[in-house]
Amino acid sequence: MSRTLSLGYSPCPNDTFIFYALTHGRVSLPGVRIQERLEDVETLNLLARQGLLDLTKISYHALGHLRHSYALLRSGGALGRGCGPLVVARSALSMAELRGKRIAIPGRLTTANLLLQLHGQGYENLAVMPFDQILAAVAAGRVDAGVIIHESRFTYAAQGLVAVADLGAWWEGETGLPIPLGAILARRDLGAALIHQVDEGIRRSLEYAFAHPQEPRAYMRAHAQELADPVMESHIALYVNDFSRDLGAEGEAAIRQLFRRAEARGLIPPCPLPLFV
Repeated sequence: MSRTLSLGYSPCPNDTFIFYALTHGRVSLPGVRIQERLEDVETLNLLARQGLLDLTKISYHALGHLRHSYALLRSGGALGRGCGPLVVARSALSMAELRGKRIAIPGRLTTANLLLQLHGQGYENLAVMPFDQILAAVAAGRVDAGVIIHESRFTYAAQGLVAVADLGAWWEGETGLPIPLGAILARRDLGAALIHQVDEGIRRSLEYAFAHPQEPRAYMRAHAQELADPVMESHIALYVNDFSRDLGAEGEAAIRQLFRRAEARGLIPPCPLPLFV
């Protein structure tokens, strides 16, 4: 008898590209049936905090609060260079000028917000909204600035907005490490054997997508907030890389550094459990 595992991930092109083969029968997991649930990143963060997903994409910020119940997988996540969140506004400002101002973020538990808080003090006046609504809110003047992620990185200039800061570039300059954005987690109570099986299945799903890049396109296009093919291609090129295959030593170092800094600022609680099973 097969076991059904819930898998949450976002409708963004990098996730639908990675998980297409796993959720469409191109990659098999003997004895396991995957039931996908596509939600925005902050919804996934909240579902995981309630323990409602067996497997899930999640912000590394949220993982900092969930390490007692979820273990990190090595495949399928989003780390990299030149791919961090951007702070945008209607006119050229400095980050110092934004202290105390109203800033839109894509969720309190997003890595985007964690990086904003690690960048400095005074960024607590926040407006939480879905990531795809932030550009319009900034352009309309409903907020003073916004922290943007995903395909918004490629479209903000078309709305007349300017970049105030690249939080990923700031992180890389501070640490010399890639920026940890999105993690793939498994409930610890699934057990080590099943978790390792799923981790390997996700890696094979990504390898299938790389080997058959046109096959997932219809699935990706059906869920993407931005349907233009060049934007989807840019999105995948930026967020799907060698770290998505396996975190490796450098990826692990980046994650541990992020958590050390966040714990030191009291932004996440400490946890004695290992990241991996």
